[in-house]
Amino acid sequence: MAVRRRTGTRITSIVVLVWLLIGVVAAFQRGYFGSSAPSCSRVASAAVTIVAGPLNYVGLDPRIGCTTPKPS
Repeated sequence: MAVRRRTGTRITSIVVLVWLLIGVVAAFQRGYFGSSAPSCSRVASAAVTIVAGPLNYVGLDPRIGCTTPKPS
């Protein structure tokens, strides 16, 4: 029983890692890691793109719009 749990956990970990790596590749292809100054929207869109993983390649194009408060 313990061997099955370790095998299942290992397979799940590999699947999650591959999922996130595909998301990183998609974010890189969309230019989220460019040299321009990071903004709230850009960072949030990159994070959602990474979490979406392979769904990016079936038409999902997540974009987040947000603003940060300006100092007074």
